[in-house]
Order: sequence, then C-alpha cells, then structure tokens
Amino acid sequence: MSPGKGVTVARGIEMPALAEVKMHAARLFAQGNLVPALRLYDAVVAAAPLDHDARLKVADCLAGLGAAGADDVYRAVAWYAIKAGHPLVALICQRVLESRQVDASELTSALVVHYGCDSELLNRFAARMAPPAPTTEIPVPDLRAAAPDDLAVAAARRAATATADFHDWPEALHPIPLLSALTEAAFRRVLDTLTARRLPAGALAIREGEPGQSFFFVAGGELRVFATDGLGRQTELAHLHEGAVFGEMALLSAQPRSASVEVVGEADLLEVGRASLSALADEIGAVAEALHAFTRDRLLSNLMATSPLFRPFNRQQQRDLLRRFTSHDVAPGTPIIHQGEDARGLFVVLTGEAEVSRLDAGRPAVLGTLRTGDVFGEMALLQGSTTTASVTASRQSTVLFLGREYVERIVANFPEIKKYLEDLAEDRELDNQLALGGDDLDEGEQVLI
Repeated sequence: MSPGKGVTVARGIEMPALAEVKMHAARLFAQGNLVPALRLYDAVVAAAPLDHDARLKVADCLAGLGAAGADDVYRAVAWYAIKAGHPLVALICQRVLESRQVDASELTSALVVHYGCDSELLNRFAARMAPPAPTTEIPVPDLRAAAPDDLAVAAARRAATATADFHDWPEALHPIPLLSALTEAAFRRVLDTLTARRLPAGALAIREGEPGQSFFFVAGGELRVFATDGLGRQTELAHLHEGAVFGEMALLSAQPRSASVEVVGEADLLEVGRASLSALADEIGAVAEALHAFTRDRLLSNLMATSPLFRPFNRQQQRDLLRRFTSHDVAPGTPIIHQGEDARGLFVVLTGEAEVSRLDAGRPAVLGTLRTGDVFGEMALLQGSTTTASVTASRQSTVLFLGREYVERIVANFPEIKKYLEDLAEDRELDNQLALGGDDLDEGEQVLI
C-alpha cells in the first residue's frame, strides 16, 4: 500500500519500525500534541491497515481535536474487532461512543450473536486476527513540516475504511472469559454494567492492600503485576495483556488486594464493580458461578505450572491427576485435619489460608500458616501414623484433596514425588520443632500433618 498524503519517505534511509512509531505517537498523545500524534498514527494505518490499535488512536486524536469523523472510526474499529476476535476492543469503542451520546446498541447485539453462549462461532481452538509485526517498516511524515490542511479528514476516512474490503475473518472465535459462559440475558446485562477505564503509563489499576471492589478485563495494552514487601522492595509477578482478567480474587474473598497492577505504556480496561454486579439481581447467581469457575480454572493452571507436586508429570498427566482431586470450599474456623486422626490423604491449598496448631498442655499452639499452593497431610501418610496437629481454615478457602490410596500409587510409581514429599516432611518437621521451642523431640512427639 502506498504512503498517504503528507507521508515522506527518505530514500536510502532505513524506515522506523511500527513499534517505534507507535511509541513516539503515544508519547506525543500523552503530552497533548494531538496533531503530530495523529500524523504518526495515520501513517501506521496507511502502512498497516489491520492495526486496530492505531485506528482506535486515530479516533482518539480526532475526538481530542474536536474533528469530524471520530465516531465513524470508533464504529468501524468496533465492527472489525468483533469479527476479528477482539471483542473487548469493540466494547471499549462502544463505551466511548455512548459517552459521546451516540447510539451503539447494534454493537451489543453483534457481540451477543458472535460471543454469546449460543454462538456457533465459539471454539476453544479458535484464532484471532493478529496485529501487524512490530518490526513492520512504516513510512513516516516529517513532523518538522506543517501538517496538511486536510489531515483530519484524510485520517478519518482512511481509518474508517481501512478494512472495508477485508473478508478473511477467522472461522471460529475465542469465548470472552467468564462472559461467554453466561445466559444471553445475563450476558447482555453484564455488558451494560462494564465501565471503560483508559489509563496512561504508570497509572495503578489496583493498589496492594486496598479492598477489592471490582475486577477488570484487559482490552488492550500491557500491565505489570507486582507485590511490595515491608521494606518497599517490589517483586514482579506477571505481565497482563489483551484478554486477561484480574482483581477477581479480592472481590470474591472480600480480602484486601494482594498485589498492585500498573499500566505499562497505555492500557484500556473494562471494569465490573461490586455495585454493578449487585444490580444484576436475579442474574447475579449466574455471574458469580461463572466467575468462580473461571477463577478456579486459572488457579489450577497456575498451580500445575508452579507446584513441585505436578512438575514430574506432562500436561496430560497433570490434567488426569487433577481430575482425581476433589475440591472443597471451607469456611473460616472449619477444621480440615483433626489432631489424632488417621491419615486420609493429601491436601493442597488452592485459595485462602489455613492455620496449623497442636494441643500443648491442653491449649492450642500455633505452628504455622498454609497458603495458596501449600501441600499438607504428607507427614502422617509417609510415616503411617496418626496426625499430631490440626489444620483449620483461618479464612474462606478452597482445598484440593487426593485420597490415600491414590497418593500411595503415585509415590510408588514416581520417585520424584516421593522425594518431594519426604523433603517437604523433613523441612516441616524441623519447622515444627522450632515452633514448639525444641530441637530434640522424640519420634512420638513429632507433629505430623
């Protein structure tokens, strides 16, 4: 595609890559320099018309300048995003149009048709239109020269029609996390509650320690997740991109946020607040059920990826093993293991916390706290003894349980698992001795859970 009007190509000089051009354009936009930003984004659209992010930013520049054509671009980008497998981008466009007092109800209907629970297009193994490669060369205008008089009109026309003749849509689409599992009525009502959050670089979407009042979908951009210790040191935990969901754990558990989430570059989010969910009234059960199911599946995936218990197995074996576990929701104060009982099996904390204690002179002595990913119950299993400690949920928790017979089969067939459990039991025995104030406990006094 040839460069558009106002684009200068310097012969013999290497053209900048798409990622670099967009970075400069984003910086100009953040500084309020909308005309040069528009010129760069327009150059990206001219060279890479499938870059829906650049087209969206063209609309943002036009809206900021008060120029005509912004609404047409938002609508065109939304339709492209729906068909191309980027429904959250379409929702951002819809919310922006509504904020500009423009009717966008047809976009809601299209989202339901394409991504509702009855859509025949949905498939777990679907594809979505990928953006152009970041290394794509972009002929750029000379920003030192005056902008063309018809810049806004030309940029609006180009961005609105960039994919008008495109027909190579994916044959199947990925479901929207959580939402595509809802009934059509619940899906429509949840869509109506979503709030667009368009955040600049460095903004905190959520802050560690604050109460969880909402959760978020990432429609575009990048965010980093990090935790901060008592000395102010940050530990980076993850990076989030389009399609990610975050913040739901604190909302479900009514606990403070366990980490902060900061925008890298720019990000578009869709927020679902507690008040919005409550407004769904009779549909709230379906929403909560879908949210719990999604959260559980994600936690299980994280557990398989990080826990030494699952490391010796391939992916299929991990899934088969997980099916053997039963899941139990445990209210605060509920005993999970009673001191003195026979070993029943192996437990894994999926969410929440549990307290380990032992009766000492008739009074419980706290030995430690179990958190997400922690395995317990292994000591009594390995030593064939009754448990000499209790485990009680200290807050709302979900615990996975694997029966004794199946654990014994795994230990017999996988030496790595046996060694992991033995090492875990040895470390825990030392911790228990230190917690009880002694380092020479008799075998019969060892705390076995």
